Amino acid sequence: MKYRSLLLTLLLVPGPVYAQLRSTPDLGIAEGRCRSGESGPAFLITVMGLKDRRGQLRLELYPPGDDGFLQDDNILVAAGKTFRRVEQTLPKAGPVRLCIRVPAAGTYTLSILHDRDANRKFGVSTDGIGFPNDPQLGMAKPKASAVRAVAGTGLTPISIRMNYRKGLFSFGPIGN
Repeated sequence: MKYRSLLLTLLLVPGPVYAQLRSTPDLGIAEGRCRSGESGPAFLITVMGLKDRRGQLRLELYPPGDDGFLQDDNILVAAGKTFRRVEQTLPKAGPVRLCIRVPAAGTYTLSILHDRDANRKFGVSTDGIGFPNDPQLGMAKPKASAVRAVAGTGLTPISIRMNYRKGLFSFGPIGN
């Protein structure tokens, strides 16, 4: 009974402003898109260690601190913080590269999701995740300081190795 009344209270009391924002899968895509012939700072990501070529990849760019890293995209945009997104269907063969624009040269955090069933959600037991600098992963998100990358004034190439669930409490690259 106590839990039911708590649930009803949470459902009926208006939440903060950001809870009322509607999430859209297109948020940050226009800002993140690299265009042919366009100059300026961007990351060119080479994705390594894919489990397979099913589904799609979603690359997201965040501010450099823990307070913005992997934060809800609506909250970041509403607060005027950096957020960019690139989505790409996996090619059947060949190298996998994604390009994402950054607002200016500087330090950012990045994550890439291998959404194997293309449902736009992270499935812990099926999907893969990757970050710059290949941090060791458990069941919690890594610290922002472990996954920062520095973008120069032009195209900055980096590699990200994908990690998939291994056992009950960790993630790691395929074959390790």
